[in-house]
Amino acid sequence: MVTPIDVFNHHVPAESDFGYSQAIRSGDLIHISGQLALGEAGEFLHPNDFAAQLKQTYANLEKVLDHYGVTRNQVVSQTLYVVDLRQNTTATAEGNLAYFGDHRPASTVLGVSELTFPGQVIEISLVVDARLPA
Repeated sequence: MVTPIDVFNHHVPAESDFGYSQAIRSGDLIHISGQLALGEAGEFLHPNDFAAQLKQTYANLEKVLDHYGVTRNQVVSQTLYVVDLRQNTTATAEGNLAYFGDHRPASTVLGVSELTFPGQVIEISLVVDARLPA
């Protein structure tokens, strides 16, 4: 039996320019590509503003979760890429706790020297298991 695949995109230029999907569902697993502070038209928002980028990144993650009818409580794993991690550790932890509440997915936080856009300081990818309770 072939598992149907459901792909989600924000319809921003980077998807076709780079050749990727924002998320792909295969069976009950949903793999969400690194989300960042992109606006509705694909413009990068809030250069060098960690708090604002984190808020927009979580908002973009919510759009993907909503598309698949799942919630953050079904996230099983996350990877965060953070520029200047030592400087942004507290804000990263606070944002994570605020977003997930009592839910505790597996988590990897990587300090990186740079990300795709000048002034980009955060990117977050997720793996979601749709079989878990919402």
